[in-house]
Amino acid sequence: MDEQKFLTERFEANRAHLRAVAYRMLGSRSEAEDAVQEAWLRLSRSDTSAGENVSGWLTTVTARVCLDMLRSRKSRREEPLGPHVPEPAADPEGAREAEVADSVGTALLVVLETLAPAERLAFVLHDMFAVPFDQIAPIVGRSAAATRQLASRARRRVQGAEPADVDLPRQRAIVDAFVAASQRGDFEALLAVLDPEVVFRPDRVAAQMGGTGEIRGAAAVANTFKGRAQAARPAVVDGALALAVIMGGRLRIVLRLTIADGRIREIEAVADPARIAGFEVALLGA
Repeated sequence: MDEQKFLTERFEANRAHLRAVAYRMLGSRSEAEDAVQEAWLRLSRSDTSAGENVSGWLTTVTARVCLDMLRSRKSRREEPLGPHVPEPAADPEGAREAEVADSVGTALLVVLETLAPAERLAFVLHDMFAVPFDQIAPIVGRSAAATRQLASRARRRVQGAEPADVDLPRQRAIVDAFVAASQRGDFEALLAVLDPEVVFRPDRVAAQMGGTGEIRGAAAVANTFKGRAQAARPAVVDGALALAVIMGGRLRIVLRLTIADGRIREIEAVADPARIAGFEVALLGA
């Protein structure tokens, strides 16, 4: 069999698995596609032979690509953007694995976003895909023992977050509803997700940008956000759901939200660059 044809067939056979790995690593379908496509490009340029473990090689390369993307995301405090790679038709077995990847709950993805890149990689590869620690260790540049500790630390954080974060899917739905209502200019829909006593508190920089100070009451806050939030994206900020306002490709404003009893009770707008630089910010996928 022609070597290039062999590699193409092996890649297609592993594509769904690679997408599952990348999606759990990155929490973004478009970024997962980018990572998988990069793995294919590296495979097509490699000296990998038919006698090698192509599946293991592809998993390792995809994990390295995802780790680089996570580190880049952390350093830039924004979600990296890249071309979307259309997903080809998958075989029935691959389709089932892709379905499993897409079913990852919002609560788990939110917790994973709070992990350091190396912790996330160790946890995802070992606990979700049963990759041995001695194979993960070279990817993160640590010993097998140190890699085991990374996964253990990540596991404790994930397990410890479960009781407190059981309502995260509901909170994400509230955040999404707030953004959609704001963008549509739907006053009634905004009132439905705002606590009657909601408070909007901008910092000094945000107040200067918006020309307003503290605002209280659902009607007043709804009027403030009506027709706005066009550049707002759901995000995890220091481990909590929030909104990140991206303008000109840069993070300009963080809207920290307090949600209680199914409604938004407080919105803190942070636009001071010094404060934003100190946040751990990760955008959430659609």
